[in-house]
Amino acid sequence: MDDPIYLEKKKLSQYFKLQTPSNHRDDHFEGPPKIAFLFLVRRHLPLDFLWAAFFKNGDAANFSIYIHSEPGFVFDETTTSSPFFYGRQLKNSIQVVWGESSMIEAERLLLDKALDDPANRRFVLLSDSCVPLYNFGYIYNKVMSSPKSFVDSFLDAKECRYNPKMSPAIPEEKWRKGSQWITLVRRHAEVIVDDDIIFPVFRKFCKRRPPKNLSKRSRILNFLAIDFRFLFPWLKPHNCFPDEHYVQTLLAMRGLEGELERRTLTYTSWNQSAIREKRRIWHPITFDYADANPHKTKEIKDINHVYYESEHRTEFCRINSEITPCFLFARKFTCWAAIRLLNEGFLSP
Repeated sequence: MDDPIYLEKKKLSQYFKLQTPSNHRDDHFEGPPKIAFLFLVRRHLPLDFLWAAFFKNGDAANFSIYIHSEPGFVFDETTTSSPFFYGRQLKNSIQVVWGESSMIEAERLLLDKALDDPANRRFVLLSDSCVPLYNFGYIYNKVMSSPKSFVDSFLDAKECRYNPKMSPAIPEEKWRKGSQWITLVRRHAEVIVDDDIIFPVFRKFCKRRPPKNLSKRSRILNFLAIDFRFLFPWLKPHNCFPDEHYVQTLLAMRGLEGELERRTLTYTSWNQSAIREKRRIWHPITFDYADANPHKTKEIKDINHVYYESEHRTEFCRINSEITPCFLFARKFTCWAAIRLLNEGFLSP
């Protein structure tokens, strides 16, 4: 008698082999191919003045802009300083909660809307603190010249984020981790939007651990729980952040990793800290006015490789086999940092 788990895995494998991106969208277009810039923001776009300067140096026929903001928020002359963003908000936006599946649901909504325009051939996901590191022409040529998506993706060997309940829909060997900030070709954007198998599993089983209660009683229980989990490690609670795993795992499940540059185009500087339980915690560093100096920005632009500790892999940054700067964008920049970039002519052609 066949193992039911084996049969379920075989069934899923056959499903993924047969499934192709949705063909109900018109793929014919005239004119130049466009980059869709997808802004995932809390409410407004604080660096709109910097992005306005960036888009002003580009041809309007070469880009589209989409914004996912909180439901009901409208981008007009009262909420943004740039006409580039007027009316660019999604009408079907949802309330996003950090660390929950609503984050990837919002990403899927942005991609779905952008796919309505067949001229959109590349899709760049950006946060409200992202800045471009080069002018529009340079970024457009770099992104368009690569036939691959840029998706930071690596094995998640150390952290307890994979939930065995995800199996057999998501086998552990396909579990991946990486940066949320992705750049996709159209085919991969369609794969994400059309997915109705992996996303429901993430929504059900990939959840972040609730914040700890700091009361004396809770501290005692936490201490006992730590020792208990040391003796029985399989009982350790999972702490899963969907936006760091969903796209990477889905594309691995679909056998598309060979079509990826397995790195992000968006630079983040991470600061490591430790807490009482000796766990390492990583926090993205915020760039303020003093940090946005020419020396630091040059350092970022000169990076040409990334090391992935979990895979003992060094990824040299290439486009069409040519070594190239790794990063075209960076985060997290404050308004003052963005003002300095603009004043120093950072985005000049």
